[in-house]
Amino acid sequence: MSDPKIIVALDYPTADAAYALSSQLDPQRCRLKVGKELFTRSGPAVVEKLVNDGFDIFLDLKYHDIPNTVAKACQAAADLGVWMLNVHAQGGGAMMSAAREAIGHSDDRPYLIAVTLLTSMDQTTFEQLGLQGSIADTVLRLAKLTEDSGLDGVVCSAQEATTLRGQHGDNFQLITPGIRPANSEQGDQHRTMTPKQAIDAGSSYLVIGRPITAATDPMAALAAIEQSLI
Repeated sequence: MSDPKIIVALDYPTADAAYALSSQLDPQRCRLKVGKELFTRSGPAVVEKLVNDGFDIFLDLKYHDIPNTVAKACQAAADLGVWMLNVHAQGGGAMMSAAREAIGHSDDRPYLIAVTLLTSMDQTTFEQLGLQGSIADTVLRLAKLTEDSGLDGVVCSAQEATTLRGQHGDNFQLITPGIRPANSEQGDQHRTMTPKQAIDAGSSYLVIGRPITAATDPMAALAAIEQSLI
């Protein structure tokens, strides 16, 4: 069974726009990410259609609430047939453990991963929240809490991947946004790596948006990124 490393971010305001892009992609060659805007506007139906079209879906809603509420939300997401979903590690160990129990233990359960700190977090915001220590140390601490709570991995920057891979071993999933092919526009991402650099650093899967979604030929853009990973 193929295990495509590229997750294409469907950052669109409407289901029709998302379908227009997904219809140009091969579900054997990539996975898709559905985030807050698309899910809020189009609901579970957009996820169900993409799953029925053969795509593995990363439902990127970053649940963060009391344990019971998050557990029920994760169970509902698992019932949609998603491949991966996420929570905020800052919700704590009890919340993450409840979420993990809610999705069950079958072989076909979705991956459950956690966001440690948002990649937009800077030192000023970090201090406003009253957090102690450094951003880097906090990411490592929250990643350990994530694994101790039974989750499968974390969303991280590619710059953190080598350290996290060394700390958690080969089976811990590292999902990295901020990936830009060589010679592509940076967009609003400031700390980027190329796909090859990110995989070599220890990333498990790469979230890539505009370099594919804004391309004249999205499948050709995907193929070029695939080639760069060889």
